[in-house]
Amino acid sequence: MGSFSATARHVAGGELFYEYLGPGAPGTSNYKITLRLFRDCSSSGPLLENENVTAGIYANNILVISLPLPLFGAVNTISLNTSAFPCLVGSVNVCYQMAIYSSTVNLPDNSIGYTLSRIGCCRVDKVSNLSQISNVGSNYVTKIPGTASLSSGHNSSPQFLVKDTALVCANKSFTLDFGAEDPDKDILTYSFCDAFTSGSGTNNLPPPINLNLVSLPYGFSYSGTSPLGSRVQINPTTGIISGIAPPEGQYVVNVCITEWRNGKAFSEHRKDFILKVQNCDFIEAVLPDKIIQCKDSVVHFENQSTSAAIISYLWEFGDKTGSTSSNPTVDFHYADTGRYFVRLSVIGPKGCQGSDSTLVLVYPGFTPSFTINGSCFLNPFQFTDKTFTKYGVVNSWRWDFGDETTDADSSTINKPTYSYLSPSIKNIGLVVTNSKGCIDSLHLDYVVRDKPVLQLPFKDTLICSIDSLSIPVGNPGIYSWLPNKNILLASTSSPIVFPKDTTRYIVSLNDNGCINTDTVTVNVLQFIKVKLGKDSLICQSDIIQLRPVSDALGYQWKSSSGVSVNNVKYPLVQPLVSTKYYVLANLGKCQDRDSITISVAPYPVANAGPDTTICYGSRVQLRSIVTAANLIWSPASSLINANVSSPIAGPSKTTAYILRVSNNIGCLKSVSDTIIVTVAPKVIANAGNDTIALPNQPMQLTATGGQHYIWSPEGTLSDPSIFNPVATLNIAIDSIRYRVRVLDNNGCFSEDDVLVRVYKTGPDIFVPSAFTPNGDGKNDVLRPITVGISILHYFRVYNRWGALLYSTSEMGKGWDGIFNKALQPSTTYIFVTEGTDYQGKTVYKKGTTVLIR
Repeated sequence: MGSFSATARHVAGGELFYEYLGPGAPGTSNYKITLRLFRDCSSSGPLLENENVTAGIYANNILVISLPLPLFGAVNTISLNTSAFPCLVGSVNVCYQMAIYSSTVNLPDNSIGYTLSRIGCCRVDKVSNLSQISNVGSNYVTKIPGTASLSSGHNSSPQFLVKDTALVCANKSFTLDFGAEDPDKDILTYSFCDAFTSGSGTNNLPPPINLNLVSLPYGFSYSGTSPLGSRVQINPTTGIISGIAPPEGQYVVNVCITEWRNGKAFSEHRKDFILKVQNCDFIEAVLPDKIIQCKDSVVHFENQSTSAAIISYLWEFGDKTGSTSSNPTVDFHYADTGRYFVRLSVIGPKGCQGSDSTLVLVYPGFTPSFTINGSCFLNPFQFTDKTFTKYGVVNSWRWDFGDETTDADSSTINKPTYSYLSPSIKNIGLVVTNSKGCIDSLHLDYVVRDKPVLQLPFKDTLICSIDSLSIPVGNPGIYSWLPNKNILLASTSSPIVFPKDTTRYIVSLNDNGCINTDTVTVNVLQFIKVKLGKDSLICQSDIIQLRPVSDALGYQWKSSSGVSVNNVKYPLVQPLVSTKYYVLANLGKCQDRDSITISVAPYPVANAGPDTTICYGSRVQLRSIVTAANLIWSPASSLINANVSSPIAGPSKTTAYILRVSNNIGCLKSVSDTIIVTVAPKVIANAGNDTIALPNQPMQLTATGGQHYIWSPEGTLSDPSIFNPVATLNIAIDSIRYRVRVLDNNGCFSEDDVLVRVYKTGPDIFVPSAFTPNGDGKNDVLRPITVGISILHYFRVYNRWGALLYSTSEMGKGWDGIFNKALQPSTTYIFVTEGTDYQGKTVYKKGTTVLIR
């Protein structure tokens, strides 16, 4: 594509159109050629008054005439009237200058017609739906049809309505009228299509000799047929563009019009325009002109405006009770039928308001329906409306007979007929209304056949030689049956046959010239037999299916127990006692009988016993109740004697044991039951570390690991049944070892002991002279041993140079030989400690200790 950087970008769209003025010299026609050109008001580019406009007229893409188009009249300015949107949020500017350039031309009539083109250099920059957003040219095109596509008459092109200043806010719903008027009153259809760019040249150069239509370079997710994204569509009948707008920006939109005359498309016209999508919002209430609810009495209401700035809603439903709602969307149930005037009021920021109203018609009970009757495509099909309406009367019909070969397959009467040219599946549609304003539609696929349907009740059947058989066929028409032997009413739709041997009957149906044939085979038996087989044994309460072997078509059952049995060929029975079953089988008048005995045997019995709980490391004997010849327990790995009724279980974890039993005779099905042996967690008793006490000074013991505790010996303890009893030892005792039994709530237990030495020297703080922090669990920590000390003020360790390596005031804590995450060397260290004894006196100790690694 050429470069046009020397010219400012200013063109915002254009439409090239023509008007047939009448015949010229023999074999020629006169046309008025016009270009409507738009300029962005904010552009700094050339004014439309100075625009050089030349149109190229091409036949077979070869230039025929280069036609200058001078400015016609004044340049007009059109802009968006923002005052029409008092609740508009955001800065909005939509302004275009519009100029008309026009001239006349005389063209020879030809078969191929002409293509009109005006090439321009200078679309506005920053076009959002193009991969090349700047420096993009334009080519405005329309076509004059030749005699090959328009054999008689002449044509003037449509002209798009000038409604290009619509308010379109980013990501909001919008409606833009891109409709057109046609001076010839041709039928117009609309679609999105590719816009064209200029291949070379500028506005001031003549049209190129060869016409080359090059589509614009659309960006990802956009195209000529989807210029505003997937959420925006164009109505093919009205040209109205609607949907949810894309993000803020400028978008090339090109709409193509196809002209139709006498049911035939003969020409194409187009308009290319830059649509501004702006960052804006507005407070408004938008309702449809009318809401008609004909299915039920619930009407759905919602604001069709997509404004995100609405603060509050007020719906007034117009019923007798004055019902209202403040919800954004409402499903309102009307108590009665009728016409209701509904109003919606919305409020936005700064008190900005919007309102709208609509007429609601509520007449439930309107259901479209129709029937189709016909035999084959050779005859007309009858269509009959069966629509039900509870209120009013059905008053209009619009049928679409689904004939793909013509556009004239429609009707507006309630009971039309229609003839098809060929058989196929047709999609039949009916749009129906009633006098209350209800409108609905129904579509269904219908098979138009090449022959009438023969609805035979069966294709193959069986009778007894002494019986007769009726063969009813549901279709109307003229019938004949062959062979005409052992048959009554052979020319009707319900003959009666009585063959003595197997016979194949051929039926022929003639429905107004539509003919179809089919066959029915009647198999004949001279007699029938029924066999129920050998007597059987089943487990009690099981279900069994009786399976007689017979060609009979009817079966009557009885049982010796009196329990009823379904009169089908293969009934299901569930005998609780041994039972004899009798069957009477018949094929018409031919009959036979048989019987079978079903004996029952009880299931074996397996009761594994109640679930139980054991202590970790314990065993339990399982005590089951069994009535059976064989039994086995699983899993057997933690059982002693897994094939006896009462094995001993010793699981290390909670285990489900399955008992499976069976018999060798009678009911051979196995039965199982399960018992869960729960293993309680192992009890870990801890009586605490060995400790030191003073004579006659109370000292508290502490045990952990369970819920219940028993201490011994108990003579020197305050309470031997709690986890933390107080021990008081007299001066005569040198040491004592206490033992504690720790129990859980299941009675499981373990034991531990603690040694208490009695120091008779009085309260003191003892510090070991050496310790070995080598991780063997023995003497790894240097900690003060407090005797009669109630408060430890501090315990500190220094190296030989007076640096503090460790300090604590918690009893039981000590130094592990590490400082700043580094192992300290084997040498002598200094400690200082101080505390208060139980009498309130201060105890101070200082000394040395040796670290040995």
